[in-house]
Amino acid sequence: MAFLVKSLISDLEHVPSVRVFGRVEGVQGLLVEASGLRHRLSVGDRCQIMGRDRCITCETVGFRNNRALLMPFSSLDGVGLGCRVEVAEACPALYPHPDWLGRVINAMGEPVDGKGPLPVGDTPYMVRNKPPSAHSRQRVSGKLDLGVRALNAFLTVCRGQRMGIFAGSGIGKSSLMSMMAKHTSADVSVIGLIGERGREAREFIEDDLGVEGLARSVVVVATSDESALLRRQAAYVTLTVAEYFRDLQRDVLCLMDSVTRFAMAQREISLSVGEPPASKGYTPTVFAELPRLLERAGPGGPNQGSITGLFTVLVDGDDHNEPIADAVRGILDGHVVLDRSIAERGRYPAINVLRSVSRTMPGCNTPEENQLVSRGRKLLALYDDMAELIRLGAYRRGTDPAVDEAIHYYPALEGFLGQGKKDATDLATSYAMLAEALK
Repeated sequence: MAFLVKSLISDLEHVPSVRVFGRVEGVQGLLVEASGLRHRLSVGDRCQIMGRDRCITCETVGFRNNRALLMPFSSLDGVGLGCRVEVAEACPALYPHPDWLGRVINAMGEPVDGKGPLPVGDTPYMVRNKPPSAHSRQRVSGKLDLGVRALNAFLTVCRGQRMGIFAGSGIGKSSLMSMMAKHTSADVSVIGLIGERGREAREFIEDDLGVEGLARSVVVVATSDESALLRRQAAYVTLTVAEYFRDLQRDVLCLMDSVTRFAMAQREISLSVGEPPASKGYTPTVFAELPRLLERAGPGGPNQGSITGLFTVLVDGDDHNEPIADAVRGILDGHVVLDRSIAERGRYPAINVLRSVSRTMPGCNTPEENQLVSRGRKLLALYDDMAELIRLGAYRRGTDPAVDEAIHYYPALEGFLGQGKKDATDLATSYAMLAEALK
């Protein structure tokens, strides 16, 4: 009851004192042209269209011929010429609260889990916030336990680091995300499911994440059937919630699946406005928005926590050099590659250690740990180089001692890299198991 009263008071406090109206002058595809508002709107502002039987929230995405171009967050059914358009809040904001943990929300910051209204915080957080200044941030430091031994040992992640998980469809991105969310040592997990299949969203929350994982997580969901604006905003909201918990001096693990669907949503919006495509149909705005989104993750300033970001990238046709994958790889601090050939032979998570890299890893490890990891990588690389000859029986044992050593240790290394979804391995145990495999 107290939550309801506080929510009502908050809504009343944000009712505008002046109401400004315009009119619908045209509708083309996903765009609505409105007149009478050009001096009261800027790009990113919100409007409400009073349709035949409902109100439709829109965002200002551009201007043309002295008219505002509006894009709806839902369908335009019931909208016609002359419909009234009312200017809404200029700067969309959320009011997060610590009790949002364990909740599932949509791209508008509204609860969708049937557990009642969300408690309202005191401080507004802008949905499209700017990344912190580079000079105000602390340096990346201290390892973060992700509970996945392949990552903990070979691709150690530091607090405040940003990593990409690159994979095609059906290779295990969601399963890997759920393992990290459940087993991480981070204080809070904020999970953004961007453009997710409606059927899989609940399965991920209930089966993969589970009660224990959800209890210290906030999940933001925008399914694939929702509008491009909602799918894009879900990504912004995910980072906004993560920033709130970072400001509470918490170490946040921010997981987003996927950046590719965010880019697709931005492409859809840009093309509707008339922006010309640049690379494989992606517009220049897509490549401008990617760093603005991804740079919001990272270490915080003094008296703040950190946001460790792991962002999945759905590579088109397993092409790791397609435009979005290439752009994201240049922004982030490392990448994890999930390999279809590894998944096909039944080893999960299907991480290709040799094609993956953590740019902060050597500096956060001890010399002994680096030496252990380097030896493991060298043995995997030697085996990979000779794998075809070994499978064909063309290599004779004793020809090369180094290759013989790689063949000897390969089964143990494969066993180390494989891990069940419910198994958790901390950092110390990961290194101990790797050392045991290389004895």
